[in-house]
Amino acid sequence: MVPYYLDEANGWALEVTELRRQLKLARAEGIKVRALVVINPGNPTGQVLSEENQKDIIRFCKDEHLLLLADEVYQENVFAENKKFFSFKKVSRSMGYGEKDLSLVSFHSISKGYCGECGKRGGYMEVTGLDNDAKEQLYKIASVNLCSNISGQILMSLVMNPPKSGEESYKSFQQERDSILASLGRRAKRFAEALNKLEGVSCNEAEGALHLFPRLHLPERALKAASAIDMPADTFYVRKLLDATGIVMVPGSGFGQAPGTWHIRSTVLPPEKKLPDIISRLSTFHQRFMDEFRK
Repeated sequence: MVPYYLDEANGWALEVTELRRQLKLARAEGIKVRALVVINPGNPTGQVLSEENQKDIIRFCKDEHLLLLADEVYQENVFAENKKFFSFKKVSRSMGYGEKDLSLVSFHSISKGYCGECGKRGGYMEVTGLDNDAKEQLYKIASVNLCSNISGQILMSLVMNPPKSGEESYKSFQQERDSILASLGRRAKRFAEALNKLEGVSCNEAEGALHLFPRLHLPERALKAASAIDMPADTFYVRKLLDATGIVMVPGSGFGQAPGTWHIRSTVLPPEKKLPDIISRLSTFHQRFMDEFRK
């Protein structure tokens, strides 16, 4: 794996200059880079790529002969008014690129979006621009499963074929879907505002997806206390948070982050009516943590 870092100061932008830098370093070390993974809308960062940014990424993959793996499972979750989701396949076709120009695999899932059926597993990948031999190997891997995931396949078919205008359940489907997405948007905005009020915390607003990725600016004593027990500082923080409040967050070191920075990943999935209590518990814990380890 060759990591690349998003530009936090620029709303978690994916800069092609960073991709080229990491690719050059990897190749200099003898690594044969085969593919680029892009998650849009982003996890854990919650950004939504602009169409122009996507075009730059597509050109990069075409020029460097890289397979583009497009994780688009959060495509329904776009909260920023000035942002819109575009699939990489649609953008590549709008540029005049066909299957001979770009190898692309697009992913979607039932466990994200407004469905959020996380207890079930179902999804698809659309493979374009790969030769038949490669596709046969993918089918072979899929075929070794002894049992079909019937419930996951049924749910995926419902995601891909929702009620249509004029059908009996269309109106209630629209209302429920829009209500869920609006609530997620409110939760994302409210939680980001609460995080930015905490001492030593900075958080970009979520443009989409289901996550926030705030940065922690921890006191030196906290960093030393974590180092003393051979634990990353963000893991040290989230474990203390869990013990004190029952709130579960994931350390940024579990995802990869720019060296010298510390982050935590939070979802915006708790029920909206419970969010004030969660924010209150988090705020109280955080202030006590900062006071304990203050210089």
